[in-house]
Amino acid sequence: MATYLKQTSLAAGKPSSTKVDVPGIVRGVIDDIRSQGDAAVRRYSEKFDKWSPPSFKLSKDDIDAIVSKVPKQTLDDIRVVQQNVRTFALAQRKSINDFELEIRPGVHLGQKNIPISSVGAYIPGGRYPLLASAHMTIVTAKAAGVPRVIACTPPIMGVIPSSTVAAMHYAGADDIYILGGVQAVSAMAVGTETIGKVDFIAGPGNPFVAEAKRQLFGEIGIDLPAGPTEVLIVADEYADPSTVATDLLSQAEHGPDTPAILITTSRALGEQVIKEVDRLLKILPTSAIASVSWSTFGEVIVVNNLDEAYKLADTYASEHVQILTESPREALEKMFHYGALFLGEKTCVSYGDKVIGTNHVLPTKGAARFTGGLWVGKYLKTVTYQEVTSEKESGELGRLCGRAARAENFEGHARSGDVRAMKYMGDKFEWLDGQKNGVHT
Repeated sequence: MATYLKQTSLAAGKPSSTKVDVPGIVRGVIDDIRSQGDAAVRRYSEKFDKWSPPSFKLSKDDIDAIVSKVPKQTLDDIRVVQQNVRTFALAQRKSINDFELEIRPGVHLGQKNIPISSVGAYIPGGRYPLLASAHMTIVTAKAAGVPRVIACTPPIMGVIPSSTVAAMHYAGADDIYILGGVQAVSAMAVGTETIGKVDFIAGPGNPFVAEAKRQLFGEIGIDLPAGPTEVLIVADEYADPSTVATDLLSQAEHGPDTPAILITTSRALGEQVIKEVDRLLKILPTSAIASVSWSTFGEVIVVNNLDEAYKLADTYASEHVQILTESPREALEKMFHYGALFLGEKTCVSYGDKVIGTNHVLPTKGAARFTGGLWVGKYLKTVTYQEVTSEKESGELGRLCGRAARAENFEGHARSGDVRAMKYMGDKFEWLDGQKNGVHT
């Protein structure tokens, strides 16, 4: 039976009486950009970002000048992180194989994995310049073999985020636009006079960006429906309270609506973590944000044993699940619903967010029950093909198709099979009377 040392307090998270109509605002922006193109893009960029340069697209000279302003250490770190992401993504790509199988003599079935032709990567700005999102979206797309990747990022307080541009450039973006929000996503999705339409959009963003991707899904593909960052830690009595508290707050600083949850087998640990979180919030530079998440969505739950902990953790299907136990790899066998696992004290969610090489675009809001996160396979279309070279097998399949289709009252389908059964097996069909070998007499 679970005991809650701390429960969510949603009173602070109740919506205000002046609720913003996010879907309606987004729908209006998309419709305007669809009908007015670049003029609407510029109007909304001026309105939302106070940004209206002669061209939203950066030239090669622009990029070179911007990258030259980035500290050498930052550029070196970008290269190292991107090589980690690239190495893992290429290994994923290598694991996905084309194949052809002859299931019966002369009956060939095959599978091919074809990269999406064009991808748009959205790299958020807002509260933080998210360099890592460039690594995760663009590098992975290029590892999949996507020939054209364009990338958008907003100005931050009227300034081009130079480190983000460097990350986009080194990641392999073919075109870079300083453009943000719904207007960027819409322009990439529907196309304008100067921004070519893409087939797929990846990358996180604020609720308006997430809603734009949701509304445009179907017209384009998207990586995942996005929600607030989530972290859940499973810990036993061997865990260090300071480490647990620090790791919870490392994610709580993402935004004021981040669930930060501890499930532990030790009441003493749970109580110590609560005290340590309170202490750390007094000295954390981002405590204004993290404290709201912790007070509103933070939970500390004590269970009887680790089996109960894993079972309860699975009900959350959290984006990030960190295992701080004596035997962390046990979770690989006992947990099933998570975006990504982080095993042991030497590993932390921040590594996955920023540097280690796995992708940080992960399912939220329980979506981990049915999907994983962004990976090289999201940028591939797995397609099939078939060929029958044996007359006998084509005739047998024709007979089978005729029977199967008529069981569903699909007479047209059945007749496609009948033609092959007649040609290759000599079968007679009333509807084919007056024909010989499929040709009118």
